[in-house]
Amino acid sequence: MQLKCIAIDDEPLSLALIQEYVSRFPALRLVQTFDDAVSAAGFLRQHPVDLLFVDINMPDINGIDLVRSLAEKPIVIFITAHRKFAVEGFELEALDYLLKPLSFERFSRTVQRALDHYRYRQQAAEPEDCLFVRSEYKLVKIALRDIIYIEGLQDYIKIHLAQGKPVMTLMTLKAMQEKLPPTQFRRIHRSYIIPVARVTAVVNRKVSLDNSLELPIGDSYAGFMDDWARR
Repeated sequence: MQLKCIAIDDEPLSLALIQEYVSRFPALRLVQTFDDAVSAAGFLRQHPVDLLFVDINMPDINGIDLVRSLAEKPIVIFITAHRKFAVEGFELEALDYLLKPLSFERFSRTVQRALDHYRYRQQAAEPEDCLFVRSEYKLVKIALRDIIYIEGLQDYIKIHLAQGKPVMTLMTLKAMQEKLPPTQFRRIHRSYIIPVARVTAVVNRKVSLDNSLELPIGDSYAGFMDDWARR
């Protein structure tokens, strides 16, 4: 995996520093640099990229207006000396906002976020046989067929797997449900989502799974019993 990126900054020293930092990451390929937003906008119309490093405070067109004008937006990282632009930048769903002078440590953390975010985007184009969740500061790929059940624990969820220890991630059960194929997974309780293929029986408001585990069916999800009966 290698992300195509460009850098835009009207300060030569800042642009050179971005170029030098980017060169330290094999996963990034800097295809072009620009010292003005007008030229960069023309380039982007013909050559879409995955990642954009862009200064905000530039003459003619500032970085925020440039990003706003793009029909297809790449992952955006704003770079500027002016903290006051942060809110407007994040309203454009920028991934991050780096203040000058740039430190490599801060730049490195942002690049790692960009790589993780790119993997998230790629997931949407993949067949629905796996999902990615963030756990213990990294992205974890989980095959849907390996999920036994998913348990909600306030702001966290615990994904119980056929092999290995459960995976914990900061996410609500509702958000997880939206990521799963609705024909393959059903919510049966405010605290549980199950894979339909693992259900062996539904008796007395309880679901039996193929590992002999039983989970309760909540009042709000009693319709699952009727759906199961019609199978």
